[in-house]
Amino acid sequence: MVYLKMSKIEAIMPANLKRAIRKLGHDINTARRRRKLTVAMMTQRAGISKPTYLRVEKGDPNVSFGIYCMVLFALGEADRINDLLDISRDETGLLLDEARLPKRVHPPKQPSGAL
Repeated sequence: MVYLKMSKIEAIMPANLKRAIRKLGHDINTARRRRKLTVAMMTQRAGISKPTYLRVEKGDPNVSFGIYCMVLFALGEADRINDLLDISRDETGLLLDEARLPKRVHPPKQPSGAL
């Protein structure tokens, strides 16, 4: 029987995140095949090893974010990274900023002796 050791991050990662990363890997696999690119072509374009690339296609959460970015770049989809967290659409952050606004605004105090 083979036992696979689970990384710390995998042990605490919520199931929905694991599914999302597996889906990303599957989508990368599909995108590669649609473009008629071989695994060897992808590894060369992304500058990574074959075993690492195959882990990407499996959606391994232990593969670094930078590797996933390079694979997206090799597929011509690097611009998608810009939309991961667009702060202009960060509703929680915008609400927190609004909650921190002062209730009243006072003019700055003049230093003593100023005209």
